[in-house]
Amino acid sequence: MIRRHDVITSSGKGVIILKFKDKIAVVTGGGSGIGEGICFELAKNGAYVFVTDVNAKSAQNVARKIERNDGKAAAFRLDVTNANEIAEFGNKIKENYGLIDYWVNNAGISEIVSFFNHTEELWDQTMEINLKGQYLCCKLAIEQMLEKGKGSIVNISSQSGKVGTSSYQAYSSSKFGVIGLTQSLSTEFSSKGIRVNSVAPGVVYTQMWANQKKDYAKKRNLDPDKVMDYFREKIPAKRLGTVEDVAKVVNFLLSDDADYVTGQTINVNGGDIMF
Repeated sequence: MIRRHDVITSSGKGVIILKFKDKIAVVTGGGSGIGEGICFELAKNGAYVFVTDVNAKSAQNVARKIERNDGKAAAFRLDVTNANEIAEFGNKIKENYGLIDYWVNNAGISEIVSFFNHTEELWDQTMEINLKGQYLCCKLAIEQMLEKGKGSIVNISSQSGKVGTSSYQAYSSSKFGVIGLTQSLSTEFSSKGIRVNSVAPGVVYTQMWANQKKDYAKKRNLDPDKVMDYFREKIPAKRLGTVEDVAKVVNFLLSDDADYVTGQTINVNGGDIMF
């Protein structure tokens, strides 16, 4: 049933259902790229979005943009590798806003480095942010969702979390781990009303890809300016992904429309891989 307070009307445009009206949604790494797109999509659907990022200024910029578009958002600096900082953040949300409904683990790093140039330091840093960070954040999210009796989490993995590739040792390993974490948590908490899913984006041109384009070109012996053309030709859909492509799938998985979907990893890659 659609209730009056769940919709907004626009003359000649029918009814828009706000799936997440007054729900509390947290996005890590929300200050740029895919995370920023997810924040906007959640806000568009009525959520109160908590934009978190290790870069406080980036988080603030995204929150302000959302507010200028009549959405509700607040910005917080959050280091996903710091358990104490995560706990403090969770307490602030609970005490001042209420229990968390939705959580998106998007924060991550990626570097393309050949195996023998791949340092232990880079391995540890990648695992800390991409995998341990999601584990720590899931712990907080699930604690609050258990108290509420319901909740939904989406962990961002990667196409490289399904198919390993050269010069991506730490990144691929961490993103494979995200899928394992997702399945494990889903199995343990599905009966408690908590769904945990994952999304595996393909090539989405964000600042992260802009930063590593030269390294990928070196790996493939390509002109850096031809790297994205290389991907477009390789992808069956013949285009790169967009942050909106990913954000819409994330929003579906968080929503009650996906009430019987849990423990899954959804590819968003234009058909580049299909398993």
